[in-house]
Amino acid sequence: MEYSLPAWLGALGGTVIAVAIYVPGVRLLDRHLRAQGGPTALEEREAFEEKLSLIRRLVLGVDIAILATLGYWIGKVIGGAPPSFH
Repeated sequence: MEYSLPAWLGALGGTVIAVAIYVPGVRLLDRHLRAQGGPTALEEREAFEEKLSLIRRLVLGVDIAILATLGYWIGKVIGGAPPSFH
């Protein structure tokens, strides 16, 4: 496996873009879920907040995984190395 600087810079750029997209996206998701009428009881509210926290982490993980991989691949192509699909 060969590592190139352009590929790693592409992955870094993809990660930065992923975080930049994550912040407003999670705000919209949070607003949407709370607008649907969140729970009223204390126990229900705690469960809702835990579920919301899990959703946020899941969105961030998927966002970073996809965009960092895409950035790595684009950096590799721009750097002159043909992409390998092994």
